[in-house]
Amino acid sequence: MGVVDRAKLLPHGVPSGQSRIDLGAEQTGNVKEIVAATKKAGMDERAAVVAIATSLQESKLENLGHLGDRNDHDSQGLFQQRPSSCWGTVEQITDPQYSTTAFLTGLKQVEGWEEMPLTAAAQTVQVSAFPDHYAQWELQAADLVAEHWTTS
Repeated sequence: MGVVDRAKLLPHGVPSGQSRIDLGAEQTGNVKEIVAATKKAGMDERAAVVAIATSLQESKLENLGHLGDRNDHDSQGLFQQRPSSCWGTVEQITDPQYSTTAFLTGLKQVEGWEEMPLTAAAQTVQVSAFPDHYAQWELQAADLVAEHWTTS
């Protein structure tokens, strides 16, 4: 089993103000789904860090359905993607493999994402009202990729 290069996971170091949550079985399963989809897309560990940090911010790694009055428009799934914004159908965006692949497809279209700070790369794909919030999850995302990259 190989070891993941931490410098590759955190090329800009660890941003200040990191957050961390404890993960349950569903959330850990979603981490494994994101890692598997990243590998299937032919992308590297850094892409998985960006995807996991984004999902931590958007859903705390929970595959969210429609939240009624608390819903942000029609956002759903791990990445809070919206059917009305052409991310896919509700069934598609609540499928972890599909939603991750859709996010990574968007990431691939961001020129130079590999050199960008995580929050800039994530924001370019997600177009969030809170663009700086992704960075707070970078260390936990890197830890999760280090833990699951070689086992998924």
